[in-house]
Amino acid sequence: MAGIKLPPAEDTAELPQQPRTPVTGDLISDDDRSIAADSWSIKSEYGSTLDDEQRHADATEALAAANLRPSSDYSSDKDSEKDAEDGDGIASMLGLQSYWDATYSEELENFRQHGHAGEIWFGPEVMDTVVSWTKNLCIDISRRRLLNHVGNDKTEHDDHAAHDLSSWSVLDLGTGNGLLLQELAKHGFSNLTGVDYSEGAIGLARALAERDGFNNIAFSVDDVLDTKLEKQFKLVMDKGTLDAIGLHPDGPIKRLMYWDSVAKLVAPGGILVVTSCNSTKDELMQEVERFNQRSAVQPDTSLDQGALTSAPFQYVDHIRSYPTFMFGGVEGSRVATVAFLRN
Repeated sequence: MAGIKLPPAEDTAELPQQPRTPVTGDLISDDDRSIAADSWSIKSEYGSTLDDEQRHADATEALAAANLRPSSDYSSDKDSEKDAEDGDGIASMLGLQSYWDATYSEELENFRQHGHAGEIWFGPEVMDTVVSWTKNLCIDISRRRLLNHVGNDKTEHDDHAAHDLSSWSVLDLGTGNGLLLQELAKHGFSNLTGVDYSEGAIGLARALAERDGFNNIAFSVDDVLDTKLEKQFKLVMDKGTLDAIGLHPDGPIKRLMYWDSVAKLVAPGGILVVTSCNSTKDELMQEVERFNQRSAVQPDTSLDQGALTSAPFQYVDHIRSYPTFMFGGVEGSRVATVAFLRN
């Protein structure tokens, strides 16, 4: 299981394609853990425990087929906390719901007392880049679809329609304090939903949205790995959630479940935008390709050859403007954002 990497110092930057392992070390105090966790560039919200034995069995079978080591049976967060402290330390703590419940409880109290919004995961510059890039991507996709419908004669009306983002239903997975959705609203998106499995996060997101005048944003407590959402969205945003899922002691299984669930949340023709500080663009594409292979339908000899089911996701584009660094003659960046089309 790949582990999240700390922002590297100038002379210790990690090679982007190198295998990453969780942080190990002795047990540390809660205060030390809090300080160390704040230094991670990834801050997100998933990794809850599921009790669905069938999904567990299916995921374990898929892991075996992929030659990955299946994790132990699901345990409670209390058991996982002990495992995290004994082995993976801070890295796995960031994959536990109990960690994020405590974090957002503090941030909500801090907001009530001082009006502070809390952390912007990956920082404001990355958030601004993701939002503006995603907006342009959606406009470009809308424009191409309009041209396909009306032919090659581009009109001013068509261009205006392409820039109308109100038709894009948006879901933010692991929304945290909801500031990503606020930025999307400022850029013209209006059908906005944020979910998080931490009640404290949703309480903070609602309070901030009310204070800042974004009463049109809907927030609800929901776990992407066991979602109760019954609708699909044209645009699904993930800024660090998949990273945090991978830090849970059952991370490999939970990442498989993530793709199963997200594939049902993205509407056909919709877009999934994943931002990660743990996986490179190529690694995310490889993970999607493995999911596509797992989801492939076996050819039915009774069907025409062209009637086979297409892969769930296909690569669309990625952000190329993030700052890069060199290590060992290889260029890489600390953050990757990749968009996938839902077929």
